[in-house]
Amino acid sequence: MPKHVVPEERRRRRRPTRSGRILSETLIVETALRLLREHGGAGLTARRLGLALDCDPSTLYRYFRGMDELTLAIGDALIGQALRGWRPTGQWRADLRAVGLRIHAAYLAHPQAAVLTASRVSGRANELAADEAVLDVLRGAGFPLAETVRIYHAFIDTTLAFAALDAATLALPGAARRADEEMWRSTYARLPAATHPRIAEAAPLLATRMVTSAYPTALDMLLESAGNTPASRAAPPPPPA
Repeated sequence: MPKHVVPEERRRRRRPTRSGRILSETLIVETALRLLREHGGAGLTARRLGLALDCDPSTLYRYFRGMDELTLAIGDALIGQALRGWRPTGQWRADLRAVGLRIHAAYLAHPQAAVLTASRVSGRANELAADEAVLDVLRGAGFPLAETVRIYHAFIDTTLAFAALDAATLALPGAARRADEEMWRSTYARLPAATHPRIAEAAPLLATRMVTSAYPTALDMLLESAGNTPASRAAPPPPPA
């Protein structure tokens, strides 16, 4: 049976924890992000979170129905960080590029959290605001509705897929990550042209590029493709009523 969640206004009137802090959703999410950074996904438990907040673990269920709901709130917080300070300029390619890079960077700033949340759909406020913003940029640029949804789908999934991929790399133990990066300069760079001619000729460039994220390149290619469709030259639709 789902646990009862106390309305926010009633939570604010609760007594402080033993350390004097007043619990809130924001404080719990911020603490959870710290635990993920320090201990990884396996380290985020109600017990450990309660210890970090100096409260009984059962208190957390006044704010979240369970750890899964907290996970969704963490993902939503990352999107909120990405949107903070962003304002549309009316240049749809520049606006979408800025949003995409912001979301990607926000997830990579918290790689352990990104691994847990990039594939989830929360339906929370920041996620809805991001989706509304992307759709509005595309509709305001004149894309028909069906084309808007097609580009939105590719844009969001590409952004989150690269966030998950790149975050998973950053979340690796340092030795494993360095070993993967060194592989491009050792094994790949030493392959003979007689057996692997294409890898051999590309080896210096591969060693440079393959240790960085391909997301900016993929994003530019996606936006360029969207801009080359006949729909991108359609007249802007009237603003929403």
